[in-house]
Amino acid sequence: MNGRIHSYETMGLHDGPGIRTVFFLQGCPLKCLYCHNPDTQKFEGGMEMSAEDVIAIAKRYKPFYRRSGGGITISGGEPLLQMEFLKVLFPMLKKEGISIALDTSGYGGGKNFLDVEVNEVSTDSTTERLTTNLGDLLSYVDHLLMDIKHVTDSEHLKLTGKNLDPARRLLQEIPKIQGMVWIRHVMVPGYTDNNESMKALYQMIAPYQHKIEKVEILPYHKMGTLKYQELGRKDPLLETPPMNIDKARAYELFLEKLLEMNEERRTG
Repeated sequence: MNGRIHSYETMGLHDGPGIRTVFFLQGCPLKCLYCHNPDTQKFEGGMEMSAEDVIAIAKRYKPFYRRSGGGITISGGEPLLQMEFLKVLFPMLKKEGISIALDTSGYGGGKNFLDVEVNEVSTDSTTERLTTNLGDLLSYVDHLLMDIKHVTDSEHLKLTGKNLDPARRLLQEIPKIQGMVWIRHVMVPGYTDNNESMKALYQMIAPYQHKIEKVEILPYHKMGTLKYQELGRKDPLLETPPMNIDKARAYELFLEKLLEMNEERRTG
């Protein structure tokens, strides 16, 4: 089975622990207003790669993984849009002894996600099938990098075009992960840069804080504006200024304090 890959980078240092090879999968069911890679949203595009192709690239860097505690990060786009591909790839990576990080917001859809849109699930049987398949996949994951877009259904819908149900489902699957979790949140001025939103984010993740190794508040930047121009599209947040880095870091420290994260846990 082939996956559709937008691009990949070697020697990555920010998407999981250690030195990593990061594969960005094509396609995303979310339409985040602050998306800085709008060219990854459509499933069409990118290049087709087999699981064997991915393994061949990863094996070149195994010495770097061993020395640094790194491995492979599967990102996007939204990688769960291609869950069937990941179900083939992940066992192969494990067989090679390569650590897996999954960077996801928990959303998928269409044929690659059990023929349903996860935000439109209405029956108990379908929900059970989704969580079973998601849980099976997560059992291979050493680090889950979970991207939480917003903390309320109404604002999440405005920001991404989808509600929060899949994110909540992903949180509930955290106990099935053998490794640890990084919580990531892009902070956009006027959206979640306030105490109330950060307290709500804490309440959302607090039941799983024993599994949380790191919290990252990522300040919104304007690097995606040029890509929107290249695609002939208007940047939805063209008039929104970049997030103040110091303010974002202050909220990151605020969350770390609420989660009672000591220095050892923060740095891994």
